Amino acid sequence: MLPYLAERLNAERNHRFVGRKRELELFAKAIAASELPFYLLYIFGPGGVGKTSLLKQFNRLSNSRVKTIYLDARNIDPTPESFINALKVVLSLDSSQSPLEKLASQSERQVIFLDTYEVLTPLDQWLREVFLPQLSENTLIIIAGRQAPSPAWRIDDGWQALIHTLSLRNLSPNESKNYLTKRDIPETAHQTVVDFTHGYPLALSLIADVLAQDGQISFQPEAVPDVIKTLLQRFIQDVPTPAHRMALEACALVRITTETVLAQMLNQGDVYGLFEWLRELSFIESGQLGLFPHDLAREVLIADVRWRNSDWYAELHQRARNYYTLRLQQTQGQEQHRVLFDYIFLHRDNSAVRPRFIWQENSSLVTDVLRDTDKPTLLKIVAEHEGEASAKIAAHWLTRQPQGAIVFRDAQQQLAGFVIMIALHQASKEDLNADPGAIACQNYLHLYCIPLQPGNGVTLFRFWMARETYQEVSAIQSLIFINFVQHHRLTKELAFTFFCCAKPDFWAEMFAYADLTRLPEADFQVGSRSYGVYGHDWRVLSASAWQELLARREINASAQAKSLPISTEPLLFLSQPEFAIAAQDALRNFARADVLHKNPLLRSRLVVEIDTLGREKRIAALQAVVQQAVESLLSSPRDEKLYRVLHRTYLQPALTQEKAAELLNLPFSTYRRHLKAGMMRVVDILWQREIS
Repeated sequence: MLPYLAERLNAERNHRFVGRKRELELFAKAIAASELPFYLLYIFGPGGVGKTSLLKQFNRLSNSRVKTIYLDARNIDPTPESFINALKVVLSLDSSQSPLEKLASQSERQVIFLDTYEVLTPLDQWLREVFLPQLSENTLIIIAGRQAPSPAWRIDDGWQALIHTLSLRNLSPNESKNYLTKRDIPETAHQTVVDFTHGYPLALSLIADVLAQDGQISFQPEAVPDVIKTLLQRFIQDVPTPAHRMALEACALVRITTETVLAQMLNQGDVYGLFEWLRELSFIESGQLGLFPHDLAREVLIADVRWRNSDWYAELHQRARNYYTLRLQQTQGQEQHRVLFDYIFLHRDNSAVRPRFIWQENSSLVTDVLRDTDKPTLLKIVAEHEGEASAKIAAHWLTRQPQGAIVFRDAQQQLAGFVIMIALHQASKEDLNADPGAIACQNYLHLYCIPLQPGNGVTLFRFWMARETYQEVSAIQSLIFINFVQHHRLTKELAFTFFCCAKPDFWAEMFAYADLTRLPEADFQVGSRSYGVYGHDWRVLSASAWQELLARREINASAQAKSLPISTEPLLFLSQPEFAIAAQDALRNFARADVLHKNPLLRSRLVVEIDTLGREKRIAALQAVVQQAVESLLSSPRDEKLYRVLHRTYLQPALTQEKAAELLNLPFSTYRRHLKAGMMRVVDILWQREIS
């Protein structure tokens, strides 16, 4: 029998748990079935959305019915040995016993919970191909992490039939109010809290804690530009010393905090006590490489220090830059890549950079040299994205300058992307004649640039792409940009860099920020495809001066942000019912920007990943995705009638619905039926795009 306090803790946790009805029913049916309907339940969602709470609720539900094993990956190194040892501890086995044999021999139903799975990314292949397949058929595996399953899970014919994927979303409005009721929050405050948080569990919890601690606080977000900032300040206002506050601000600024980084940022020798204090804070998470705040907490802390003490904010940036600059001189290869990710993270405040860079380093990607066996796959990727003519050009350069190719491999050692750099100063006339891009850049050098001196080098970033996403924003694209920075730092006597893009306008803001100039005179065509070119003359602005320029631009971007009302708008992960309501509202008010400016979808992945800038541009982006969803109905003859009704009702609306039915030559009852069906189809299309 559990001790009294344990019973009380479990009772309180169970009492405060709300929602997730479908998820709980799915789990209950699975463990009760005579044969498991799936063997792996893969749950994913952003930090703070309630994945761990759901797993613990699963665990409570199953404890009285089946044997359970709970592992939190934060306590496991991403190695097979560490994983096996963690199982031994949980199963109370000695060093000579095999946990795999123990688990595989179980004839009764058992559930293995694996939380914080993103930490185990390097083990993904081993778990999928080696460990999990050896478990008994009576074992249900529950995985919870921030990222969706890797493509390897989805393309494996075996796992496709055995896995059930679940995207965990925000709580619905009713579930949110139920939670607030259980926290004894006055009902008069419920609607404003729900409207502000949109059911984001972490924000609900923070607000409920503050309101519960001070009954005099009324929740009025319109009276405070950044309520979340105010709430967070209430949790940190009693920090032990000014040094603790500075440690918190330093941790918020950098991507990953270690003791070494913290010592540099605070200019102190011994920061062990401060580091351990950070580690215990509820909104600070521990990862494989160090500490980092929850995204929402990070933004709030940065907004506060930038507004309260801009000089200290600039000083923190300078100390971080100094540390990373020194580390760049001390590292190479993959470790230097990691330092560059940390360095570029300092520039995330700039609206030109932020949406075009994946800040989370993908530890499953490995940078490697080109192998002969890679060439057929690489050329196939070029042909798929740019055509056979470009593939022929790429083949020429791989023969002439194979050392200019850098490839990126995924966890399965498959080619995930690459970049081909051309040493243009070493290219022969025959080489230039084989490539319109090389000719265009060479002509630009002769016509518009200071003549090269003996020993000067010119690099043309000619081909760069990810296998799946080409030149779109992705982990591969970000890694290619990291290699671009690394190349100009390490290449002696580099005079000029050219960078080719299939969609130059998309990268204009980011490249302008990085001082890459648009060079339309160097644009070129291969067959029917056009390419734009950017460039930088390192003789005009050296690598060190370039670094200082970006530092000034980062601080200026922060100063501009500081001059605006402090407002943190985290990405919204709406529940499906709330998403459906917002999507229907967006369709009904398609032509009314004055109404759309209040639509929650303006802060959804659906829109933010298209345009993270001003609200007016997001409204245009929302209208675009809604219109695309409606027009996609034309691809199916069965749905064409739904498109016509939606088009006449919302995109190009008639004066009234009766008039729309008349123009479409439909009985009004048929028109209404098609309208309802069409709206449901569009909502479903938008939802699938949102969660994909």
